[in-house]
Amino acid sequence: MDIDFSIVLILFKPSVVAKAVERKLKECGYNVITVVGEFDKIKEMAESALLFVTYLPGDIADDQEEMEILDNIQEQLWNTSTNMLLIGEKKDRPRLIQHNHRLDHFAWLDRPLKMDELEKTVLDTIYTGGKKKILIVDDNPTFAKMATEWMKDDYQVYSVKSGMDAITFLLKTPVDLILLDYEMPVVDGPQVFQMLRQEQSTKHIPVVFLTGVGTREGVERVMALKPDGYILKSTTRDSLLDSIRSVLTE
Repeated sequence: MDIDFSIVLILFKPSVVAKAVERKLKECGYNVITVVGEFDKIKEMAESALLFVTYLPGDIADDQEEMEILDNIQEQLWNTSTNMLLIGEKKDRPRLIQHNHRLDHFAWLDRPLKMDELEKTVLDTIYTGGKKKILIVDDNPTFAKMATEWMKDDYQVYSVKSGMDAITFLLKTPVDLILLDYEMPVVDGPQVFQMLRQEQSTKHIPVVFLTGVGTREGVERVMALKPDGYILKSTTRDSLLDSIRSVLTE
């Protein structure tokens, strides 16, 4: 793989695992520039960087100084065209995003780190810009188009018109979240939900039902299936994005 641009590996401090990350990236054919402590130079490096990979210290959410450094890194990259992959402890991620919602727009890998997963995620982040993927399954093209417009700045959004189309799509393209219309002709939302949960490749994908019925009885019927949430089709843009963010950070 011949790549002109570099991956910038940002370290708060050197470590054996971070060194292994650097070695793996080089094995994949990337030119790696490792930055330790020189955090104010990140913005000027963005013009020639393919991706920034930031290896976070453990318990960073409990260290105010380290959190300020992370905020500084995020701020420098926010208005550039270069994205970032964060590698950290799973327990820290919800607290980081609660502290700074912008961090949710960067890719994330949990530790302990699997090197084959690192390679795949780096490629995916470069290709998609690090945006999480959402699939809308709805036979109403008007709602699907509106929801796509609302989400497209923050997420990679796809849409299909039927449950069977969704199954076919997901066999080829994994996603991070499925927004599933509860009421559809032929194969309805609950039937699609059951199929998704029976498939090994899709059973762990969060599913949020879309429903036009906001009555207590209607909501109880939807939630009885134990999806990861529900969203009323009468929702606002801000409410939709808040609901999605909440599910993705759980």
